[in-house]
Amino acid sequence: MVSSGIIFFDDEDRYTLLPLSYLRPLAEIRIGIWTIHEKWCHYLNTQSFSFQTSEYLQAGYPIDRLDSTLYIKGNILPDAGLVTAIQNLKNGQALYQNTILIAATTNQVIEGNNFSSLDRLEFNFPIRVIQYPEQIFTWNKDELLSDFNAITAGRESAIVEKSNQIKSPENIFVEEGAIIEHSILNAVDGPIYIGKNAKILDGCMLRNGVAICENAVLKMGAKIYGATTIGPGSKVGGEIKNAVIFGNTNKSHDGYLGNAVIAEWCNLGADTNASNLKNDYSEVKLWDYSTETLRKTGTQFCGLIMGDHSKCGINTMFNTGTIVGVNCNIFGAGFQKNFIPSFSWGGPRNYKSYKLEKAKHVAALVWNRRHKEFTSADEQAFEYIYSISAKYRK
Repeated sequence: MVSSGIIFFDDEDRYTLLPLSYLRPLAEIRIGIWTIHEKWCHYLNTQSFSFQTSEYLQAGYPIDRLDSTLYIKGNILPDAGLVTAIQNLKNGQALYQNTILIAATTNQVIEGNNFSSLDRLEFNFPIRVIQYPEQIFTWNKDELLSDFNAITAGRESAIVEKSNQIKSPENIFVEEGAIIEHSILNAVDGPIYIGKNAKILDGCMLRNGVAICENAVLKMGAKIYGATTIGPGSKVGGEIKNAVIFGNTNKSHDGYLGNAVIAEWCNLGADTNASNLKNDYSEVKLWDYSTETLRKTGTQFCGLIMGDHSKCGINTMFNTGTIVGVNCNIFGAGFQKNFIPSFSWGGPRNYKSYKLEKAKHVAALVWNRRHKEFTSADEQAFEYIYSISAKYRK
């Protein structure tokens, strides 16, 4: 297969992955160390890619259509067998598993994911498709190990300062520019990856399957259990277990977060605690946007799922299996509801709508601090989500 570029396409799984997919294409989801599209670009040895996503997001993610294009389903995870099968595709062929379209290559312009004119090939081996938020933290251990092996192959780690206590150094990789001081890194049962210019401050404890990505900061005394990913630019403290933070999010103070997924540009106030296990040990249910009902997750452990730009005040308590939409401002005594719609403002006793113009203004201020521009495309996305989520705020 000869391809000039990749288009990662979204499909109906966008709805089951809300609120995490409100403000990003599916392939921008982070799991392990990399985002999904970063994994594919590594294995297919290309940096030429774009996204085919929802119309309201497309202005912020323009499609780069080339003469010959490889389409890949945005929420499917690569493995060696699947990569080989995709590399062997010829122009005009599409790869399926039952009803799931995995990938296709064509010189035609494809609209609406209609690949029916292409020759169909069947892939008869197991695949992993992220369809629900809890799969992100459930599969994070495997993806973290896979990404670690890919990133570190043939490379040498930077030196870890002698002030730190290290166990199984062969499973620890530190990028240049990272700072680690007076901390404990135990990688006996899983790798530890410290990204470029990350900072691990005094007294931190990292154990088994942890990724601290580029420019992230662990505050003093942080306790990080695997399998946990702290995305680029995030600042984290307190106790975290089996959580994925996409990036640019602050959880700088004490408090517990477990079996959770937190999107970008969020802020969790001091002593925020999120339960991940019910008192009766029963199966956790999560709100599902596609059915607008609670859905069984099949797991006893499931904590907080929080969409982009959401924030909570000090001492906030979240119930087991809580979904928080985008652009929420949550505070107040007592446990929050287990489904908080996007653009909600308030707490357990009274939620109201977060003013749209205020939300846009705050987002622009936050991005300006990180030298990122809040564009007209971002405004349009906020306006669209505000409109379609209004029915949940009644």
